[in-house]
Amino acid sequence: MNSNLLEGVKVLDLANVLSGPFAAYQLALMGADVLKVEARNDGDLARKLGSSPELSERHLGISFLAQNSAKRSMTLNLKSESGKEIFRELVETHDVVLENFRPGVLARLGFSWDTLRDINPGLVYCAISGFGQTGPLRDRPAYDQIIQGMSGLMSVTGDNETAPLRVGAPISDTVGGFAAAFAISSALVRRNRTGEGAYLDVSMLEATLTAMGWVASDYLVGGSVPIPMGNENRTAAPSGTFTTADGKFNISANKQEQFEALCHLLGRPELATDPRFALREDRKAHREDLKNELEAELKQQPSSHWSEVLAAAGIPGGPVMDVASALNSEQITERGLVSTVQIEALEGVTDAAIGPAGSVRLLGAPVHVDGAAVGPTTRPPLLGEHTDDVLGALGYSPEDIESFRSKGII
Repeated sequence: MNSNLLEGVKVLDLANVLSGPFAAYQLALMGADVLKVEARNDGDLARKLGSSPELSERHLGISFLAQNSAKRSMTLNLKSESGKEIFRELVETHDVVLENFRPGVLARLGFSWDTLRDINPGLVYCAISGFGQTGPLRDRPAYDQIIQGMSGLMSVTGDNETAPLRVGAPISDTVGGFAAAFAISSALVRRNRTGEGAYLDVSMLEATLTAMGWVASDYLVGGSVPIPMGNENRTAAPSGTFTTADGKFNISANKQEQFEALCHLLGRPELATDPRFALREDRKAHREDLKNELEAELKQQPSSHWSEVLAAAGIPGGPVMDVASALNSEQITERGLVSTVQIEALEGVTDAAIGPAGSVRLLGAPVHVDGAAVGPTTRPPLLGEHTDDVLGALGYSPEDIESFRSKGII
């Protein structure tokens, strides 16, 4: 189900690929009416991205399907005068404009923040970019991997042999999208109170650094430059990845009582009083010795055994799972994070990921509202699927719309 928390809020989503569309998707899941304004012919680049060439050929690439459910789509040529006039009318009737162009692109099209505010004084305008709208790097192009590298995130990912290492998901894009969705929602609260709009400048670089709060603070407060530590937690030991009889298993015995309980559970109570391990700082200094001692016992049983016994003892632990196992786990199934959506245009597609009636499984929101999971209830839109409806609602006649189409405006 979609939430109704943002019911009545109308969003213009001009964004492409990931950070902006992801932010707009979070708003749509919370009940906002999101209209995706796309370029003619190809639309959002994500329509052609993903692991299925067959879907990409249909302008429904997996990367697009992932974050565009519960939206409508229209195409519009913003470089044409008629297209600019249509966009102006849309701005008048919407609450939010969201884009992730390079800084200055929308202004060069004639829609600076001052112009947008003149059109709609209560507008919330959110611009997402790699580095922000100001500063010496503002004009540089940036994708997720560039930001991961320049934020320092890659420098602390991996170990001495593998770092710098890219995080295996587009985390900078995603964190930037979450930051934008949060800022937009906050701005809407103020607007409801005062009637005042807002200009929101979201930097993916800054969002990534903010998400690295503890790591960044090691330098800002502690004066030490963080180093890559692989699967070890720099703040505690034993806290990392260990080998069991059948795979890898994470244990985070970060509290003193958790460590002592772990020692007793493994039949090694003497480790709790060993001078190398008795106190937190001792354990951090001798983490490799401690790991060897613990793994000698952990290798005697499979991960499923340790999951149960550690949980019963109140010790945080869990198996290292692949993506498929995580998504199909009992916990995620029970919580309803994954929704099944029908896409009529995909009926007959032979891709193994598509159900026989054109069904696909998509992620919803990571939050329950009033006790219910929040997920997409309507499918991602076809390119320009709602153009005629949107223009008709603005008062344009069928003849006007056909004229726009023949002139390449839509």
